[in-house]
Amino acid sequence: MIKDGNRPAVLRPAVLRADRGDATREKLLNTAIDVFGRYGFDGATTRKLADAAGVNLQAIPYYFGGKEGLYVAAAEHLASIIGGHVGDLRTMIVSRLAELDAEGAAMTSMEARHFLTQMVQRMIALFVSKESESWARFIIREQMEPTEAFKRIYGSIMGPMIEMARRLIGAILEDDPASEHIRLRTLSFVGSVLVFRMAHAAVYAQLEWESAGPKEIETLHRHAAELVAVLGAERDRRS
Repeated sequence: MIKDGNRPAVLRPAVLRADRGDATREKLLNTAIDVFGRYGFDGATTRKLADAAGVNLQAIPYYFGGKEGLYVAAAEHLASIIGGHVGDLRTMIVSRLAELDAEGAAMTSMEARHFLTQMVQRMIALFVSKESESWARFIIREQMEPTEAFKRIYGSIMGPMIEMARRLIGAILEDDPASEHIRLRTLSFVGSVLVFRMAHAAVYAQLEWESAGPKEIETLHRHAAELVAVLGAERDRRS
């Protein structure tokens, strides 16, 4: 029973069914990210998806209309999960950029470095975590053969994050964020961060790590700060 003020209230059957339905849908979404990532869209049969989630086979058409609907919904769910890890920082940076835009002012190089360092530290720690393994498999497949799922992931999380990094790198290098130069610098910079997930095995082999505990995360945080610190360093030396 749950309390409503001082009066006990019994959960109605409809509420219980809704809770079970939400849990089933959540199970399917989380499982789908892993199964689609491992086997691809064609290899991930509805039976394989349902069995892995521990749900009835009919749950897939019931909640998602079929395998295609589940695939797209899994992409949206993945974008939401990643967004949840960086949402507070992303909101802070976007709000600050909007504030400066409204004032017709530019972000200083120092402030941009501060924000970019925080963002990179957050992302690298996330990329070396066990949690992000299934995400990487799903996203890599979509990078190789983009579908509607890629549009959902790129449109809601990847694109906005890259554009935000582009604004910050443009401020650091004092160049137009929309220029081809800054777009290329941003992509190269993002690649130097993504390597910690996309080349996970090579990273661990090179660093001779078995896992990423607090000590390793602290090392990565320092590395992230160095990645940001060297941006524009050559230009600064010349000037």
